[in-house]
Amino acid sequence: MPSRFSATSTSRRRFVQGAGAAALLSSPFAALAAVDAGEEVTFADGPRPLVAYPGKRPMIRVSTRPPHLETPFSVFNEGAITPNDAFFVRYHLANIPTSVDPGTYRVNIRGSVRTPLSLSLGELKKLAASVEVVAVNQCSGNSRGFSSPRVFGAQLANGAMGNARWVGVPLKAVLEKAGVSADAKQVVFDGLDSPVLPGTPDFRKALDIEHALSGEPMLAWSMNGQELPMLNGYPIKLIVPGFFGTYWVKHVSDIEVIDHAFSGHDAFFMTTAYRVPDNDCLCVAPGTAAAKTRPISTLPVRSFITSLASGAVVRSGHTVELKGIAFDGGSGIKTVDVSIDGGLTWRHAALGQDLGRFSFREWRLPVRFAHKGAAVLLVKASARNGEQQPLEASWNPAGYRRNVVESTPVTVA
Repeated sequence: MPSRFSATSTSRRRFVQGAGAAALLSSPFAALAAVDAGEEVTFADGPRPLVAYPGKRPMIRVSTRPPHLETPFSVFNEGAITPNDAFFVRYHLANIPTSVDPGTYRVNIRGSVRTPLSLSLGELKKLAASVEVVAVNQCSGNSRGFSSPRVFGAQLANGAMGNARWVGVPLKAVLEKAGVSADAKQVVFDGLDSPVLPGTPDFRKALDIEHALSGEPMLAWSMNGQELPMLNGYPIKLIVPGFFGTYWVKHVSDIEVIDHAFSGHDAFFMTTAYRVPDNDCLCVAPGTAAAKTRPISTLPVRSFITSLASGAVVRSGHTVELKGIAFDGGSGIKTVDVSIDGGLTWRHAALGQDLGRFSFREWRLPVRFAHKGAAVLLVKASARNGEQQPLEASWNPAGYRRNVVESTPVTVA
């Protein structure tokens, strides 16, 4: 495997540049300025400051080592595509690459294949015709901070998600080039990030062979028309449309086809972490544990109001255009309904441009508030597969997969 931090190449993609490099390298992330995020959310782990990381606009700091950054929610009102410099960041291991030399970088494909491969970045890009997909990457614990009772884990608001235009090569084409053996059961992915302590399990994820060969997962090198940001997985990121971000492995370096179910020490993030109750609702009674669990997988249907924040003041007798986003795990959005009276009545919103079944779908609805005072706005989406958002939040011990109908209290003046 090539060195992650080689100092010999001047053409490598760098995480740090200019005047900020020395401070970052001498004390990683310690010199970052912080201001109040103004998210109007109080979580158990204290204030949520904005920080400026290389290549990113000020974002909400969840943790420093490893970096965990949440997108300020106002960004989602800018459009259906989340800008690269505002896209959320999530690592599990503290030893992350800060530079990668594209000249020596390799993706190794091995295991139950006829021809093991070691592909350079250039070879990977030429292996097959490139494909493009607009897809939502959402953290499994997005919105965990709203769980009641509270649950263990990073106390996230609603900003651990993003929607981007990804370009790369189908994973299927890479596996077919290597020649998958008939006894293949799963494909395991590893990236350039690694544990600091030898006892810490590596972050590896697995896909069933049928999913890996379906044509949907891809190895992407482009995000919104640019190279992947370092903090989002440069130079190659596994894209798994419709699935939670835990499967979207960054800095992909090793792909192993195996003839059994992934298990053992380095299967921790499949066999122990990122699991939900194995029942119809994927939930249990608050404060209890599931008798049986399964790996988290596809995104549920969700929707948000993006044009008004909680506590906003609107004028009575004036038309206000509400705006927001909706998405699901890949069937596509069928309808979005909005209530401005706490759920007593509902109106259909107009859906915006369809960028693909895995993408955010924007919606708009002009409304008029007739009476002054407090009002509660609600938004709920229905997917083409019949799935609808629940009116009451379910609960699981990890706070995963929240998709309850969201409410936005406002004041009509």
